[in-house]
Amino acid sequence: MEFKTSDNLSQKKKALAWLAGGHFVNDIYTGILNPIMPFVAAKIGISMGFATVILTVSHIFSSLLQPIFGFFADSITKRSFIFWGLLMSVCFIPLAVTTNNIWLLITLIVFGSIGSSLFHPQALGLTSFFSKNMNAGKYVAIFLAMGTLGYSSGPVVSSAITQFLGMDMMPCMSIIGIAWAILMFKFVPKISKIVKIDKPDFKEAFKKILSNRKLNILNIVAMLKTMVQSSCFILLPFLWKSFGHKPVYIGIALFGFIFAGGIASLTSPFVERKIGTQNVFYLSMIAPAPLMFLFLYLSKSYPITSLLIFVIIGFIIMLATPVTMLMAQNVLPEYKSIISGFINGFSWGVIAIIMSLLGFVAEKLGIINVLSVVAIIPALCAFMTRELFKSDKV
Repeated sequence: MEFKTSDNLSQKKKALAWLAGGHFVNDIYTGILNPIMPFVAAKIGISMGFATVILTVSHIFSSLLQPIFGFFADSITKRSFIFWGLLMSVCFIPLAVTTNNIWLLITLIVFGSIGSSLFHPQALGLTSFFSKNMNAGKYVAIFLAMGTLGYSSGPVVSSAITQFLGMDMMPCMSIIGIAWAILMFKFVPKISKIVKIDKPDFKEAFKKILSNRKLNILNIVAMLKTMVQSSCFILLPFLWKSFGHKPVYIGIALFGFIFAGGIASLTSPFVERKIGTQNVFYLSMIAPAPLMFLFLYLSKSYPITSLLIFVIIGFIIMLATPVTMLMAQNVLPEYKSIISGFINGFSWGVIAIIMSLLGFVAEKLGIINVLSVVAIIPALCAFMTRELFKSDKV
């Protein structure tokens, strides 16, 4: 895909800014459920195990469908997915927590999650498109960081509303998201005015992606790190509630973890230049394990110290995210949106399916024991990243 000579740098940068801002806004809403789910569960009268299933359903629908939507995003020149996807996220998810009916709760969460799944692949594909012939790594890192920062803000906002105003006031959050969706639709230019896009073949695209050894390794790396993040998001709010912490404490804790991850995404290119790409992968996969043990050991007796360690874990886990995404998109650049759907979404969906029974296991074995085991797995699998750099020499 090429820009015509009539297109200017200013237009590209404006589009990139609106897309990054849209990612920030969208992920605020996808981040509101985790810190308040223990309180939603108590209101409706469901167990931790069932509540974690609902959260994993949210992750499945917001993630697993992204490669499919990515294919269609690569096939069309309209901005439909970023507009309608954002509207669905900002409207349905805040409304979900106000209901006392379990099935209506699940239905609203599913629709809101599908909206997020619609938004992400096309937004990231457009980011790669508009940053072509510029510093693509920088703009992809900014886009990812803005989403992470938005996801980190969601827990603070939702927990504060829950504690001080009540969950019934959550739909008021939708106003900001609706306004941004309308403005983004106005200011992100239509691709059809810039270039004609050749529509990829569905079967051929997925065959190439799924049979590519390097992409398979990058997908596994993304899944392993997602497993640690998801476990923390789903289980720790229940652990902290059992310690007697209020919603705002839980929201701030998750904010610190995810905000640090956003900072890591922004600084990732700098760290990569200093220590090398392969060492970024090693650091991101190995270091969280010992830090997780220390965090869990101190979590009850020394909540402030453990919270600081938790934030450091968030930074280290997310450090390799932009590197992983950019490396994956460069393998098959003609399928940027589909690949972003795999790395940024499919990995979350697969882990969500695998971990759908996580809450029931944690009820039997204990949250601390489950998180300890989960943190070890990426460290044990870090050796596989060597294959990424061997293949470069072939």
